[in-house]
Order: sequence, then structure tokens, then C-alpha cells
Amino acid sequence: MPPRAETGAMLPRPARVRRATRETHDVVTLELEAEPEPADAPAAAQPGQFNMLYAFGVGEAAISVSDIADGTRGAVHTVRAAGAVTRALAALEPGMPLGVRGPFGTPWPLAACTGRDVLVVAGGIGLAPLRGAIAAIRRERDRYGRVTIIVGGRSPDTLIYAEDLAAWRADSTLQVETIVDHAGPAWRHDVGVVTDMLPRAQVDAERTTALLCGPEVMMRVAADALADRRVPADAIAVSLERNMKCAIGHCGHCQLGPAFICKDGPVLPWHRVAGLLREGEI
Repeated sequence: MPPRAETGAMLPRPARVRRATRETHDVVTLELEAEPEPADAPAAAQPGQFNMLYAFGVGEAAISVSDIADGTRGAVHTVRAAGAVTRALAALEPGMPLGVRGPFGTPWPLAACTGRDVLVVAGGIGLAPLRGAIAAIRRERDRYGRVTIIVGGRSPDTLIYAEDLAAWRADSTLQVETIVDHAGPAWRHDVGVVTDMLPRAQVDAERTTALLCGPEVMMRVAADALADRRVPADAIAVSLERNMKCAIGHCGHCQLGPAFICKDGPVLPWHRVAGLLREGEI
């Protein structure tokens, strides 16, 4: 019989949608309100962790935590409608119920970033797991050195968090760059791939921690570019996405070499996964 703690981790807790914000045609941000919970309920999620969200009658999916709702236990999740479960989640409206398991996984190493420069590189929906980290850094801005945020997308209409991007650009303590693969004449920022922006970033190799999330090829190219600038591999953290089913390391669906992404990740230091991500079909 499974240990009681793991049995409890498999039981969804009830929650409701407090607010649903459409980011793009296929991406929705859900702010959740948790139902009253017992005293031994799991701690609130940290930036970089994920929850398993259950759409009743359809199934569940691993969705990263993109923020904490108004400082409460309710979490914020950004969902891209890509399959049956995520389409059902993205269709939820305020007041509608869902189930939540978690939080699971490893967070971004924000404590290790204290006193250091932070470089955030996000591609597409990869900005979602990093949003909470950026919010945490801004709340305690004096704990960190130079903060650079590079955000990429396929086109201007695929960029998420328009209000956040505007607020970050208006913050004089941040360096913010946005780039898209292609755009019309109304676009006033750069065109190209997100890694094209790395040469602009002011990187002090001895005091920089990089947080990367996006397509794996983007993270590989970005990590290699940072290595060329002598940023140590253990100062580069990446967030990986795999097919997570149980979220507690039992089913093996998310295994990457010796690591189970649901337990050992999703946030991992680059030196642990660099070799694995260079191998095909792993």
C-alpha cells in the first residue's frame, strides 16, 4: 500500500476559478481560489513549481504556477489549449470548479540569486513559469543586482502578459527586451529569435545566474551562448517539460535519463541535463 502522504498527493483538492484572463487566442490565465483546506494541506507553491489541474470528466494536466493569487493560497496558472484536458481547462469561467493536486517539483533558485545579477530568458509560453520568479524579484528588488528579462515569441499576438510586459518596461531597475520571429510594421521592437538578444545582455560571468524556460532548442542555444561567455553551468537553471502523469515519480512517464522531471525538476541546473538534452529521442 502506498504511504499515506503519497496517497494524499494523488487526491485532487477542490478549487474554483476566481478570474479568467484571455492572453491570446489559445492561452488563458486562470486565477484560482482554493476551498478551505485542513491545517496539514501542502504549503503554497513557489515560483517554478507546478500543480496538476483536474478538469472534471476529462482528466488532469501538469500546469506551472505563474503566480500566487493576491498573496493567498490560491495559485495562478496560464494554460495553452493544446489537448483535451487543456482545452477543457482553458474553457473554464469564473465560479466554475476544478481539482488541484500539488504543488510539486523544484522551484527557481531565487535564494541562490541573492546579491547576484539575474538574467531571465523566456520563449513563448515559457514565460509562464518565470512570471512568478520575476514578481518575487520585483517584490524584493534590493536583494538582487542587475536584472535583465528577454522575452521571445512567434509574433506580437502570441506574446502573453501584455500588462506585465508594460510594467516591466516601465520599471527603470529592469532591462527588458522583447523579440518575435515575424511582425508587421506596427511592431516597434526586435525581429528574430530570442537568443539573438543575448549579445545585448550585460553579463558578468562571475555574478550572473540565468533562468531559462522555453523550447528545448532555445534553452540549449541560450545555455551554450552563456557558457561561451564563461557563465558556469551550475549558475544556469532551466525548466523542463515532460509528460507528467502521477507527479510523484511513480509512473515514469517524465523520466529523462536518471531524473524524474516531476520530482527532480522541473527546474534543474544546466550541468545535470545538458548532455541528456543533446541526445535524440530522450
